[in-house]
Amino acid sequence: MIYLILSSTTALILSWIVPRNIMWPLNIITSLVITCISLNLLNNHFFSLWHNLSLTFATDPVATPLLILSAWLTPIALIASIKSISAQPELNQRSFTSMIFIILIALILTFSALELTLFYVAFETTLLPTLALISRWGAQKERYQAGIYFLFYTLMGSLPLLIAIIAIFNSTETLTFPPILLNNSILTLPTSLTSIWWVFCLIAFIIKMPIYGFHLWLPKAHVEAPIAGSMILAAILLKLGGYGLLRMITIFSTPSSTTVSAPLIVFCIWGALITSIICLRQTDLKALIAYSSVGHMSMVASGIFSLSLWGLNGALTLMIAHGLISSALFCLANLLYERNNTRTLSITRGFKLVAPLLTIWWTITCVTNLGLPPTPNLIGELLILSTIIDWNTLSTPIITTATVFGAIYSLLILSNTNNSPFPNFISNVPPILTSEHTLMALHIFPLILIIVNPSTVLIN
Repeated sequence: MIYLILSSTTALILSWIVPRNIMWPLNIITSLVITCISLNLLNNHFFSLWHNLSLTFATDPVATPLLILSAWLTPIALIASIKSISAQPELNQRSFTSMIFIILIALILTFSALELTLFYVAFETTLLPTLALISRWGAQKERYQAGIYFLFYTLMGSLPLLIAIIAIFNSTETLTFPPILLNNSILTLPTSLTSIWWVFCLIAFIIKMPIYGFHLWLPKAHVEAPIAGSMILAAILLKLGGYGLLRMITIFSTPSSTTVSAPLIVFCIWGALITSIICLRQTDLKALIAYSSVGHMSMVASGIFSLSLWGLNGALTLMIAHGLISSALFCLANLLYERNNTRTLSITRGFKLVAPLLTIWWTITCVTNLGLPPTPNLIGELLILSTIIDWNTLSTPIITTATVFGAIYSLLILSNTNNSPFPNFISNVPPILTSEHTLMALHIFPLILIIVNPSTVLIN
């Protein structure tokens, strides 16, 4: 774990001192080295609750897949940004790459922290570089409004979390994370107060995910962010909320917290349904993909709130699969935007005629997004569906209808971008480059490995 942190810090320093002509290749190579180092975490993934243990850092079956996902997507984000960022002044380029490496370091610290204080500090550290990516390298003037929404939503939601952490320390005199073991609470607070601190912790994480009702900052941030910002935001930063919920449920798994979780499950599955319907009315491609993330995260939250092993496994699997696929969808949307300079669905259409190989990637990502067998999305959704239906049979029509609408909007994306007539007023569309095909292949390759061995993303 220390090697991973040191290598990320070294990459951050190198991004400022290397000559400009080798800056991008060296940054991509160093991020690939970090990815290879992170893959070493899988060696002990199946054998113990905590591994790579030190006084401050450790990983477990929950943190390891998310750590590897963070490291895996860093070089992909850099590759996707070369075309748009390399034409800017040198200072802007170095600042951009350093922001990505700062986010990576903060994510490594967050996912490997053994103490709540370090977790909170690293959790909040991701805000400023992400805000810089949105407000500095966004495409339109609305990026400032998106940055303000993002900052104030997440900051206001994090204050109750800080209060809850202080209360936990006053009650238990420890801030150490326990392993993921249900029905093994470490809190000794009165029943009524336990529910209050659980709700305080929930606010920060459900805003960060976000679930429906706390999501207003997300579509704005996604639409205005540069491609690297959208990829990192959708693939990793949204998972910080899910990871925090998984950790805090271990602390608060008491009968009183169950009374709080039950209405939240209902709220989350209704949110997944409503968001899926909202997706059908979107005219902006990136906004549609962003709203689909809200729907998926609402399903993830319902699985976590179920407080069952199946629900937690389904939530973790769906988080990893959604992280890869949502990043791939934003990459594809960016490839189309670079060729027609618009994200409007009525104009972004008919690319099957001018870029037939790109249609293959659209098909793979869209059918994976809707949960076609044998993709990991299907595994995660089935586990969550089984858990929610077992929790209350009356929830069956709601969550199944949400899943059906999820399939509908995924097929809508595929149909609109490829099957409609190509606009006559767009000409000189550049061909799809080998680097762009490589970019998409790097998103799909981990999904194939998860299909072969799903236990890599399951809590044993």
